[in-house]
Amino acid sequence: MKIAILDGYVDEPSCLGVPPYIAPYPRYTWGMLKHLGADSCSYFTIDTFRADAELQEKLSEFDLLIVIAGAIVPGKYLGGMPLAKTELHRVAIAKHNILVGPITLELTKQDRASEALKKIEIIDLPFEERLYEHLCKTLHVPVSGYDLNRFALLGAEVMNQHPDYPFVVCEMETYRGCYWSRCSFCIERFQQRWMRPPKSVLAEFERLYAYGARYFRLGRQTDFLTYMADFNQEFPKPESEKMRGFHAAIWQLCPDIRTLHLDNINPKTIATYPEESREVIKTIVQFQTPGNVAVFGLETADEQVIKANTLATLPEEVLFAVEQVNELGKERGANGMPKFLPGLNFVTGLKGETKETFDKNYEFLQVILDKGLLLRRINIRQVKILPGTPMAEFGYKNLKRHKKLFKAFKRHVREEIDREMLRRIIPVGTVLSDLRCEMQKGKITFARHLGSYPILVGIVGNYERNRFLDAKVTDHGMRSITAIEYPLNINKARMHQIEAITGIGNRTAARIVRNSPFESLEALKRDIGDELYHKLKDFVCV
Repeated sequence: MKIAILDGYVDEPSCLGVPPYIAPYPRYTWGMLKHLGADSCSYFTIDTFRADAELQEKLSEFDLLIVIAGAIVPGKYLGGMPLAKTELHRVAIAKHNILVGPITLELTKQDRASEALKKIEIIDLPFEERLYEHLCKTLHVPVSGYDLNRFALLGAEVMNQHPDYPFVVCEMETYRGCYWSRCSFCIERFQQRWMRPPKSVLAEFERLYAYGARYFRLGRQTDFLTYMADFNQEFPKPESEKMRGFHAAIWQLCPDIRTLHLDNINPKTIATYPEESREVIKTIVQFQTPGNVAVFGLETADEQVIKANTLATLPEEVLFAVEQVNELGKERGANGMPKFLPGLNFVTGLKGETKETFDKNYEFLQVILDKGLLLRRINIRQVKILPGTPMAEFGYKNLKRHKKLFKAFKRHVREEIDREMLRRIIPVGTVLSDLRCEMQKGKITFARHLGSYPILVGIVGNYERNRFLDAKVTDHGMRSITAIEYPLNINKARMHQIEAITGIGNRTAARIVRNSPFESLEALKRDIGDELYHKLKDFVCV
């Protein structure tokens, strides 16, 4: 039996999406197939599918296609665009098709009854156990032996089939579910709580590492600070000693990791258990890699909206958490980025929202800016209403009513807050190392670090995909930066690269190109004079 996994899932975007990435879902699924003895299996990403007409024809001959699709959090993407509802009819091309993943939450009754989905069997979240039962029946194997931790180990090998291997960030699941589970819009209320034993997570690290993985993200959990904590408490207390031992064990097993980042942290935990949280944050700063981001779910700074939607954290608690992470994590790391900074999520369209809500949200960000605190990421999105949540009864009325306010608020934040934050976090002249080139557009190559919410760097010049290089910052956008390769070989540089350096005009750049090569920097200095050389000297070499 020929079986394929089509991976169209993304956990959460940053500015223009995540780098090459593989989630636990396809690895668990591959592990199930291996456990059940399936020996003719293939893995493809949705980007590969979109670009390859021959693959589309080939998949029509498969007996079973398992489509993993969706993104819980909407966003813009540079690459890895998740599969959308409008594409489902295109992927239902095998003899039998199964759809799983967060996209199932978006499907209405009309969608499910439509002609487009007639050829797809839908398994709703949480899907893993039901998918396993389905596979057992399909492969004529007794239904027994369901164990996601075992499947994680068996499924590690699938990362080698990712088109960007070995430059792939592996998402590591530590736990699922939420101890709060009351926020009006959140789907975590539907998740069965599952805390993975550290030995299982460590075993998966070791197995993935053996297959060539070097980039990891401790994600999926709602609050990394409470991994291994007692979930019987309303607000579990961080286990600082366990967390330190867990991190030390990762590096003992995987000594040459290039990225180790995390995802969500609940600021309420930091406010409730400041001392215990500080110890865990110190561990994160010491053992995880620079450029790391703790995403805080503020959602809103309006206490009226917080109460109406039973959100967990008050603005003053979030501010305290931002201060704590800044104090411990703002030091710059080896790759040029601060070691560990907070990020904030805003969600608009919630119950109780008014015009004043947007003012309060902006004022909160202005306070952070005025205090000299740093935020690596500010995500502003409109609420995504999912069936079964309290917001489903309320609907999109505030979203429609406040559409103009949302757009104005988002634009104001991007122009007045984001750009200034970037200037402070990555000043002109900062050298960012180990940037991976992804795509070219005109005379610019877009590159990023491999990790969580990496900053988009537009490097002046044309560089091949998957080349790693260092670059020096020359300018700032609202959510991205411009840089040039560092050091820039003045004898090989193009004119447009030279004039990208602040203070160097096109005439000077043209003169340098015309008079090159230079035998030394001193020869360059004699040619262009002291004033222009002073502007160039910290960027170039010969």
